[in-house]
Amino acid sequence: MFAPSYPPKPSPGDRIAVVSPSSGLPGLFPRPYELGLARLREVFGLDPVEYPTTRRMGATPQERADDLHAAFADPEVKAVVASIGGDDQITVLPLLDRELLRAHPKPFFGWSDNTNLLAYLHNTGIVGYHGASVMCELGRPGAMHPWTADSLRAALFTSGPYELRPAEHWNDVDRDWADPATFEAEPADRPGTGWGWVNADRVVEGRSWGGNLETLSMLLMADREISRDLSVYDGGVLILETSEELPSAAEVSRVLRGMGERGLLRHFPALLMGRAKSWSFEHPNSAEEAARYVAGQRAAVELALRAYAPDTLAVFDVDFGHTDPQFVIPYGGTVRVDGPARRITVTY
Repeated sequence: MFAPSYPPKPSPGDRIAVVSPSSGLPGLFPRPYELGLARLREVFGLDPVEYPTTRRMGATPQERADDLHAAFADPEVKAVVASIGGDDQITVLPLLDRELLRAHPKPFFGWSDNTNLLAYLHNTGIVGYHGASVMCELGRPGAMHPWTADSLRAALFTSGPYELRPAEHWNDVDRDWADPATFEAEPADRPGTGWGWVNADRVVEGRSWGGNLETLSMLLMADREISRDLSVYDGGVLILETSEELPSAAEVSRVLRGMGERGLLRHFPALLMGRAKSWSFEHPNSAEEAARYVAGQRAAVELALRAYAPDTLAVFDVDFGHTDPQFVIPYGGTVRVDGPARRITVTY
């Protein structure tokens, strides 16, 4: 395996593929999807191109793989973005043509279940981008969060360093996409909490790897896209975040324990832990319940680090993943974590 390289960037006016490698939810909820497409055109100056399964629920893994192949192979398409996540993208991976993707490297943007494809591209030698789906970030009610938009613009069109910062205000409470009133105003938010630092007496700069924890657990169980030669992760920055399924502290602990027993955790001298989503329609937690959930998850992560990687520099509540705003993190790209200065810089 070799280090991933950054694919060429698009420019305003270019065509960009919009695909649904996980779920065809644009077909069920057209309002946020159409809003996201409009912002790709009007805010970023890009020309979105749809594929046969982009709006279709129930598409087979082969049909979704065919769309990915078509998007990457089309010389007129300069980047690929996922409409949204899902839960079965792992079934698409065995059907992908690695040599085709390697021959046509393009920036891919997605997160959550798209961790599958990000890990696949990483092993194919292509830096991807964890973040910025069409329905969620681009289709946000009212307006895109300005911090999300700024990060996405930099990731799309530039190739230099970009400094992350703690969100001044954030949100993780969803509203009903089927209700037109949802889109009449921006989401309510709450004051930021800053980042939490552990072992912040050092500087770590390395290539990122990881993604959504629940998706990584599937890859680990299926033994897919995890290198047998763990030295390829030496010196890297592990990025982890959890979803609206709100995995319990015990579930988080089990996944991290498995990663620790496999020997993975000790190869990463730094960890960025995304702000934990603490509300869902199934679990509409109060502020107090949400705080307990977040504290329990952090305790589980810290316990695993003490057991398997006690010297790791860890930063908690970084704004990427399932909360709003969302910074885009290069997957396989360079991330610098400066503990003494309390700064995080990514390279797009």
